[in-house]
Amino acid sequence: MNSYALDEMSWPEVERHLATDPRLMIPVGALAQHGPHLPLGANVLVAERVVTEVSQHMKILRAPTFPYGVIPAGDPFSGASGLGRKTLHRAVNELLAGWEDCGVAEIILVTAHRYEPHLEAMLMALSSESVTTVYDLFQIDVTDLLEGHPEMEHGGELETSLLLYLAPDRVRLSEATDYVLERRTLQKYMRGRMPTPPAASRGTVGRPGLASPEKGAAVFARYVATLSNTLYEVHGVGA
Repeated sequence: MNSYALDEMSWPEVERHLATDPRLMIPVGALAQHGPHLPLGANVLVAERVVTEVSQHMKILRAPTFPYGVIPAGDPFSGASGLGRKTLHRAVNELLAGWEDCGVAEIILVTAHRYEPHLEAMLMALSSESVTTVYDLFQIDVTDLLEGHPEMEHGGELETSLLLYLAPDRVRLSEATDYVLERRTLQKYMRGRMPTPPAASRGTVGRPGLASPEKGAAVFARYVATLSNTLYEVHGVGA
């Protein structure tokens, strides 16, 4: 098979594949701001590209990307929009039920959006028979590949590096500015207890000035390898 994407396959092809490997990967994104220098769909792009790479390498079916996630309420940045936690939870559950009915026995949700209410919505997803696993790519340790700490940023060195590698034409480096929050304030922001970063940050938290496509390539390779190895260790097939 040249592709393992559901939207590129016929139903008999899907049926035959599920008879031998009943897994399905689903990238889940978020239309959220990442400072003035990165596209609103940064989270969407990263999750989609990682899932596409792992799907091809591991020969696992993948669903089209679900592009909307949970973002802070009242986000003042133009274009950003999302779903409530209960809405995302319900939407994911309804999709899982449909795929389960046609033979999917394991759902693998993959996201690159570390906002806690977003992750909670997916972690609560349940189905009657299939196993559901959630992978947050930003939980994969890449500190050795960066100069700063990835958990202390939003639209900083990590995400800017990834976009410089995956979609350099969508990065406006001339608009990038470094803005570092103190740890306690940052934790409130990342956990959803502070809706948005300070206005002076223009949405950026961290140091995009440290970003490079080489760092992005290394981080992307780490994400793909870690997720592939995890799936292989669990099932022992597909690699």
